[in-house]
Amino acid sequence: MWLAKVFTLYPEVFPGPLSKGLYGKALSKELWDLKIVNIRDTAEDKHKTVDDTPYGGGSGMLLKADVLAKSLDQNKNQGERIIYLSPKGKKFDQYYAQDLANEKSVSFICGHFEGVDERVLSTRNIEEVSIGDYVLSGGETAAFVVIDSILRLLPGVLGNENSKVDESFQNGLLEYPQYTKPQIWEKKGVPEVLLSGDHDKIKHWRLSQSEAITRDRRPDLWQKYKKD
Repeated sequence: MWLAKVFTLYPEVFPGPLSKGLYGKALSKELWDLKIVNIRDTAEDKHKTVDDTPYGGGSGMLLKADVLAKSLDQNKNQGERIIYLSPKGKKFDQYYAQDLANEKSVSFICGHFEGVDERVLSTRNIEEVSIGDYVLSGGETAAFVVIDSILRLLPGVLGNENSKVDESFQNGLLEYPQYTKPQIWEKKGVPEVLLSGDHDKIKHWRLSQSEAITRDRRPDLWQKYKKD
């Protein structure tokens, strides 16, 4: 059973959308598990202080090394990978998701303010991961994104294992266009090849569409796909 462990200052946010739909059903069937750790629980002063001003000046506050490290040390498993969701981290992608899906458990740190004390990252072997080139108010939103992308890769979670085979990024390409009933909608029809019943032609059409879309919308992916 894959375990997601989330370290946060806002435990009430979880499980949120992770308790709904297929993920909620998989959670109740114990196909995966979720543990929420309130970082503030390890603050020792009467005000439960978790942040302070950065040395050297600057705006904002930083999560304190002593508080966060104590929270991690009390709750992490031996050898468990720890992910700090940070805009300066390594870019998260489908390959990273698959890599984390192969672990037994993964811890996620949701930062706030201006980030965390660097000494925690360097002493606890923490991986910094970014979900994109933008800044969020906190790591909780990013945690939902990363965990969502991992859960759908776990055996039994989606129900139909074939549904993830042709999705975007699985083969290095963006997904091809898809259609369903009604066959005619607002005078627009469905591509004839999809109605032909010829599976080889359909497969070729879908591949050509994926290649064209990737080449047009994501030149970076297209270049990588051609090299591979």
